[in-house]
Amino acid sequence: MAGTGYTGLAKAVSRYCGRPSTFMLACGVIVVWVITGPLFGYSDTWQLVINTGTTIVTFLMVFLIQNTQNRDTQAIQLKLDELIRATNGAHNALLDLEELDEKTLEAFRDRYEALARDARNLKLSGGSDTDSPEA
Repeated sequence: MAGTGYTGLAKAVSRYCGRPSTFMLACGVIVVWVITGPLFGYSDTWQLVINTGTTIVTFLMVFLIQNTQNRDTQAIQLKLDELIRATNGAHNALLDLEELDEKTLEAFRDRYEALARDARNLKLSGGSDTDSPEA
């Protein structure tokens, strides 16, 4: 489903900017700029043109990339939440962890690090490191 407004524009620009042809276009602009250097005597204005252009593009791309990353992260989190929810024996308390405060998140991390440590020790002593969490 295509978005409207900023989201739709961000998706479209993101898709366009990620194409090899767009990269080649950018390289072409640089080549043209370099070739025109002698024509303009490598003047301050000639340098200002590329500096201004790249600064503007970089500035705008920061927001575009952040929007794309936020959207992708949100989609991945929702997919992971659904996998947790649909997995028999999984802990539903792990849903939406990214919204917890640092202290609570650290407590979950400590618990899972302990589980991993116990599993490695069990494996080293000849046991199996696979199991299902208690319901």
